[in-house]
Amino acid sequence: MIEVEKCDYTLCPKFEKAFSILGKKWNGLIIQVLLEQQEQRFVELSKKIPMLSDRVLSERLRDLEDEGIIEKSDSHYRLTDKGLGLQESFESVKIWSEEWCHPES
Repeated sequence: MIEVEKCDYTLCPKFEKAFSILGKKWNGLIIQVLLEQQEQRFVELSKKIPMLSDRVLSERLRDLEDEGIIEKSDSHYRLTDKGLGLQESFESVKIWSEEWCHPES
């Protein structure tokens, strides 16, 4: 009889939480726009991500605000220090995507 090794691997809860936030559709694009443009009004964000409905944009902005990644002040959305902490990670993803992702596939 062959013994099967038991796998005790579990995901790190913090890593899992990060991907639950960043992996939610549209969140990455919203964050990227704010990383490049510092602060934006709702209408400006909506124009920069035209395939995103206003209803979903509102939901995602609320989610990101609840997570402490963005804040709203004087009708402008901007990244918090927590959100700005994603800059280096997003740069790495951008470099990776330029080499490995092709829009037509």
